[in-house]
Amino acid sequence: MAFDFGKKRIGVAIGNTALGMANPLSTIDAEVTEQRFARIATLIATWQPVLLVVGLPVHSDGTAHELTRLSQRFARRLEGRFKIKVIMIDERYTSEIASAALNAGGIFGIKQKPLLDQFSAQQILQSFFDEQHATTRR
Repeated sequence: MAFDFGKKRIGVAIGNTALGMANPLSTIDAEVTEQRFARIATLIATWQPVLLVVGLPVHSDGTAHELTRLSQRFARRLEGRFKIKVIMIDERYTSEIASAALNAGGIFGIKQKPLLDQFSAQQILQSFFDEQHATTRR
């Protein structure tokens, strides 16, 4: 299960490690921490993931910013609450890739807003799978 953390919304994706494929799942549209974690707890209980992947936002040159630290804190909280290993993955350009995918599917502009975060989470998880696949093929 992967997360695209944001101050207002958290995109969630689910994937299959055997197939190495990620799919968008949902968007948690809540700013209150306890509401967010209650929704995440329900998703975890339903899907029973073996690993959590969180996008690590950084500037295009790789330097950290405010959301970098907030995402790292979110990742630590996930691991602490749910006792599931958390891995952070560079999420540069995932929103742009997700937006392009939605455009290709005929979803443009403001209509992307409720979907963009979960499609970004899908890109984050797919990046993780692709890295794992590349590592095992060496």
